[in-house]
Amino acid sequence: MDPVTTLLDMSGKVIDRLWPDPVQAAQAKLELIKLQQSGELIQIAGQLEINKAEAANPNPFTSGWRPFIGWVCGAGFALQLVVGPLGQWIATLAGHPVKFPQMDLGTMLPLLFGMLGLGAYRTAEKINRISK
Repeated sequence: MDPVTTLLDMSGKVIDRLWPDPVQAAQAKLELIKLQQSGELIQIAGQLEINKAEAANPNPFTSGWRPFIGWVCGAGFALQLVVGPLGQWIATLAGHPVKFPQMDLGTMLPLLFGMLGLGAYRTAEKINRISK
């Protein structure tokens, strides 16, 4: 099977599970078919193939950038929200109060939100024809 057919089949199964109402499921499938006819589904399938090729690459500078960003974000949040406060509390209890530096969450939050789903929101907008 080609990637577009596979994506279309998988999406149809997901639509059936998400929308038990046959009318809503039919509307969602119609939008999916419109995406296929407009060529957008081919672009999505192409991007999925690129993502698979990147992930399979043995070079960590090619395949590792997404996990790296995820680990950096996760470590930053762990330090800011778990390790820092616990460290301060333990140091205070031990009689050596230490103030952990505060990280700039204004820089980290947009990156995290982007990683966690802004791409999905954009796809939903395109499917629902909210924006071009």
